Amino acid sequence: MYYLIKETLVPCTAGEALAGVSPFAAILTRDEWLENKDSFDMGEDLDLDLDKPAGHITRAIVNIDSLTGSIAIPEMSYSTEITGCFSFALDEKGVVFIDDAGLAETIINEISKNKKTQMPSLERFLYDFLEQMISQDLEMLEMMEQALDKMEDEILTEITSDSLSKLNTVRSKLLDLHLHYGRLIDFGQELQENENGFFEEDNIRYFRLFTQRVERLRDTVSNLRDYTVQLRELIQTRIDEKQNRIMTLLTVITTIFTPLTLITGWYGMNFKYMPSLESKISYPIVIVVCISIVIGCILWFKKKKWL
Repeated sequence: MYYLIKETLVPCTAGEALAGVSPFAAILTRDEWLENKDSFDMGEDLDLDLDKPAGHITRAIVNIDSLTGSIAIPEMSYSTEITGCFSFALDEKGVVFIDDAGLAETIINEISKNKKTQMPSLERFLYDFLEQMISQDLEMLEMMEQALDKMEDEILTEITSDSLSKLNTVRSKLLDLHLHYGRLIDFGQELQENENGFFEEDNIRYFRLFTQRVERLRDTVSNLRDYTVQLRELIQTRIDEKQNRIMTLLTVITTIFTPLTLITGWYGMNFKYMPSLESKISYPIVIVVCISIVIGCILWFKKKKWL
């Protein structure tokens, strides 16, 4: 699929795109790129990247005649359906996306429906494309923050067996996002460098705006990661409190039964001349003494707020 970059994206043929009248955007499959790459005259072979799509990361590589690389969008349960990776190649005439999964096409369709610019340019199109990739990320991060808030309320109420597991899942996703945004920042800075002079100096600001927005997203992720650390500490604190309560209860029980054990052990020796051994009231007296000890211990523990 080929588009001319005008006020809106205008579908066109390959010949019209390569005529050079307007900057263009093309979406090709891997096989289409291998078949037609010479017609773009970008001077760089992307076969190495294309053979390892699963290992793609977001990066830009400056070549003599082109800027090439790949864009990876991590899979997030809170995010949009746009996840995966694809390659690209661009020069001053336009940009080609090499994508078998249709991710680039999905993004471009959103741009076609929602974007219209008075001063069309390749730089503005790239900004719109990159901005569309992260357009729902702030909402996604807000949902993650709400999930963490809910998790905190659950922790304060009662720790469940999967509290730590759910928190670790969120931490893992935040780590992926932090790495993702870091690579996007590097990507935006590489575009700002404009080493090959493909972009007009006045339009470099678009890439600066994109980089600044991604930096704010990464800062938000960093804050959420700090929040998860606090929640882990809270979980550990709650676990320690629960263990302390258990240990306190065991200590109380042990303390109550220690004198009772001493009494039963003492009078269980069965010496022949033990005092009151044959008295009729000895047994009731021992029962009363034991009950008094239990009641006294309980009252003392309650006074000390151990129960």
